[in-house]
Amino acid sequence: MKAKHSEFARGLPRSATQASIFFFCGPDEAGASAAANKVIAALPDAGERIELSGGDLKRDPALLGDEARSGSLFGDKRHILARVTGDEAHDALKALIETGDAGAGDAAPVLVVATSATDKSRTAKLLEKRPDALITMFYPPDLPSVAGAVRAMADAAGLRLGGDMAERIARAAGLDVRLAQSEVDKLALYLDASLQTPKTATPQEYAEIGAPTEDDGFGPVVNTVLGGELGRLPGELKRMKELGLNPVGLLLAIERRAAQLTQITAKLGTRGSFDNLGKGEKAQLGIFWKEEREIRQQLNRWPRAKLDRLIPRLTALHQSLLANSQAAELLLAQDLSQIARFAAK
Repeated sequence: MKAKHSEFARGLPRSATQASIFFFCGPDEAGASAAANKVIAALPDAGERIELSGGDLKRDPALLGDEARSGSLFGDKRHILARVTGDEAHDALKALIETGDAGAGDAAPVLVVATSATDKSRTAKLLEKRPDALITMFYPPDLPSVAGAVRAMADAAGLRLGGDMAERIARAAGLDVRLAQSEVDKLALYLDASLQTPKTATPQEYAEIGAPTEDDGFGPVVNTVLGGELGRLPGELKRMKELGLNPVGLLLAIERRAAQLTQITAKLGTRGSFDNLGKGEKAQLGIFWKEEREIRQQLNRWPRAKLDRLIPRLTALHQSLLANSQAAELLLAQDLSQIARFAAK
């Protein structure tokens, strides 16, 4: 089965309740991860979470089936969350399905977040005709869609957002629905809002607890690294440390820009020109007027061949940061330096 990514922005598709294998793919890793969290939250008994990487599944394809059919240490239920790149989960999912069809028994729910994969990949084709599997491809979000998701989050938290507050939160989160959810949760807690006692949030109140906007925080680092501006890099890394910018949040901003560059490159094709894009096309691609100069420069730095190497590297770095949270800042600084040097070549 397949579901549209817009369905997850509104809630949980009905088809999700019928599936036990979920394959969330596409360039918007944040949206795919948020969808996985929604599915897990909706499970009647999610139990223990077992996290696997693409490397784990490639080394041992039988591992997925073993974990999915094993009992929790405490006898509770469990679910499996695998973060992979491309088709790294294909052989493991094939083994899980084949052993299940052969009578190996029920398996725990399996959720795969696959960066750099599409709904036309080998893994998607393996699952698309199965009634117990759900495939959704997530595209880079635009401001209106994320603002709409923020309004839905606020409604669920008992928050009333006036004016352009939803767009302001969406921009501050860099169009990342996970960070936006965190901002809404903080604001609801600050105002002591709930469904029983709803509160109206003002821009002043959000300014007191909100994250720095991407312009103030992440944006300069993103543009320095992907623009290959080696002269500015030491100052930006120093500022990153002084401001205490969240390493995962900053990396997500870089991942979003890389995905945006990939999308623009695909739109332009081999002969298209950035300067020939109309206002509507730029809006569809998430290009704001004040970012045009930087994006144009980065498109020159990152042709398709280099982008194809960058995306998997960012994914691997993301997994490394999540696995080594205490050293995340140092790991990020090292990799950003290497990426900036690669961009400068």
